[in-house]
Amino acid sequence: MKVHNFSAGPSILPDFTVEKTAEAIKNFAGTSLSLMEVSHRSKEFVAVMDEAIALFKELLSIPEGYSVLFLGGGASTQFCMIPYNLLGKKAAYLNTGAWANKALKEAKLFGEVVEVASSKDTVYNYIPKGYKIPSDADYFHITTNNTIYGTEIKEDLDVNVPLVADMSSDIFSRPVDVSKYALIYGGAQKNLAPAGVTFVIVKDEILGKVDRQIPTMLNYQTHIDGESMFNTPPVVPVFAALQTLKWIKEQGGVSAMQKLNEDKAAVLYNEIDSNPMFKGTVINKEDRSLMNICFVMNDEYKELEKDFYEFATAKGMSGIKGHRSVGGFRASTYNALPKSSVQALVDCMKEFKSIHVK
Repeated sequence: MKVHNFSAGPSILPDFTVEKTAEAIKNFAGTSLSLMEVSHRSKEFVAVMDEAIALFKELLSIPEGYSVLFLGGGASTQFCMIPYNLLGKKAAYLNTGAWANKALKEAKLFGEVVEVASSKDTVYNYIPKGYKIPSDADYFHITTNNTIYGTEIKEDLDVNVPLVADMSSDIFSRPVDVSKYALIYGGAQKNLAPAGVTFVIVKDEILGKVDRQIPTMLNYQTHIDGESMFNTPPVVPVFAALQTLKWIKEQGGVSAMQKLNEDKAAVLYNEIDSNPMFKGTVINKEDRSLMNICFVMNDEYKELEKDFYEFATAKGMSGIKGHRSVGGFRASTYNALPKSSVQALVDCMKEFKSIHVK
């Protein structure tokens, strides 16, 4: 039986990435050594890092004046590094989910933080709009995709202060106008690589403006100067990220990924909207995520949620259980998930309906 991986993260990776990384773990670049045991200073691995950064810039059309970094510590460490490096007196945050809320909380350790809007009171089931950003904010922070709640900001915002975005779970899922951002970051374990590496795209000119002393490892300039190798980088996830970047390019780039993701999401959302047993959790359809599709049973079928989960799991649907704060189901449809897996889930939903709805 084929297993369809809908896990929210760590999540599905392209077969190409898994196979090439497995090969390198056995014999990296013809060295007869494992990728796990070679020096990060070796010419073979330096070539991997250089190519990964170059391809990152190519696929996202990153303009001059930006640096791409591969760091450790996960996106959660960035919650601290961003205000450490950028917050002088005031920062603005849009609170659209658990991770956005954690980023906001961390920033309060470094200065004044203005929460411009929040959807927390309704379990983050929409993206707030019509808010005002203080013109004197050092930066405005958003989380573009909210994995737990299934909402997504799908456009590059035009704002009057430096824009910072957590794109952990939707990077490379659509074209991004990087020139509109001062900094983009994310954990790789959603759409890029296994857990263990974090990417940062930072506009060089925004650095060096705060008065505080910044610890060496938390200073972006340290890692720019060290070309992501000030300390030993996570070599296996960086290598895997490079393979995923190669795969994306072979598929036609991020525009092709966007088309595929829109097609996959349309198939599943159409079933959710037409099947009387299910309903989506996001209020406004324009806020629905293309990466994490959240849904529950309609009230009259609520007692069948456990039955549907067991039914779908028995048919190979893996990782579809919703986060405990939302309940129901969550299908994560990242780049590497084939459309056939989405169709398999839809077929499960149709079959379950045929059993229970007469």
